[in-house]
Amino acid sequence: MIALALVVPCYNEQEVLPETVDRLTALLARLVEAGQIDAGSRIYLVDDGSRDGTWSLIEAYAAQRMPVVGLKLSRNRGHQNALLAGLFAARGDAIVSIDADLQDDIAIIETMLDRFRQGCDVVYGVRRQRGADTLFKRCTANGFYRVMGWMGAQTIANHADYRLMSRRAIEALKQFGESNLYLRGIIPMLGYRSAIVEYDRSARFAGQSKYPLRRMISLALNAVTSFSVVPLRTISLLGLLVSLGTMVVSVWVLWVALFSSRAVPGWASTVLPIYFLGGVQLLSLGVIGEYVGKLYIEAKGRPRYFVEQVVGD
Repeated sequence: MIALALVVPCYNEQEVLPETVDRLTALLARLVEAGQIDAGSRIYLVDDGSRDGTWSLIEAYAAQRMPVVGLKLSRNRGHQNALLAGLFAARGDAIVSIDADLQDDIAIIETMLDRFRQGCDVVYGVRRQRGADTLFKRCTANGFYRVMGWMGAQTIANHADYRLMSRRAIEALKQFGESNLYLRGIIPMLGYRSAIVEYDRSARFAGQSKYPLRRMISLALNAVTSFSVVPLRTISLLGLLVSLGTMVVSVWVLWVALFSSRAVPGWASTVLPIYFLGGVQLLSLGVIGEYVGKLYIEAKGRPRYFVEQVVGD
């Protein structure tokens, strides 16, 4: 019998959490009754430093002897760290991670379990379409996946963090010690047998998205700089192109100076290189600085999170 664990990161989710817990507990009860999972299967709710009543709700669920285990992080550490904390704390043969907003279709968990029984260590939940997203979000998301593919990073298009992982995959994930987490890029690197289950993504049930534009950009930058050195190589190529362009401009400047009376003494040879090379240098320093900053953070080796309190069995 499969022991199933559902890991749900929570940050200011008091509006949607009651409905989320109701649906997930009903799902567990149905799967237990059908003999598909063990009666000891649990829901792991990870409070990522919420400032509303999220933790109070989790404590109440645990006090009611519901199949809920609550983990409270000492402070807000971000979605990826909260998710990792839940994955590492969860007990079970199969661990499913899912967001609390009910946009992901929980009905396909049964199909994920079927793939798990067939020998898959990782089963990805992939959105069949993004009708619930705005046009801007759809365009930027598709562009992001194309850029990641161009840079050589292995990612699953239209997959967020809705997935099933086996115990073996979780233990392998524990060997990755980086602080700059992008689990959507790390997990495909495990290399274990995987499968894809498609589903239709719904609109958020309640509350507000925890991934505004600022966080989306931060996640994208983290993904690119954590899994590809293409930006650094692009700087080298850009330097070569700038050198060639400078040679062409130099020839033009000499031609104007020697064979034309239109030249303003010193203007072209001074202004053009200053503006052009200045922009290239600032861009290059920004890219290099992003990588150096990541090296700085990784070299410290600080803990990714602390669990302040655990409730439930």
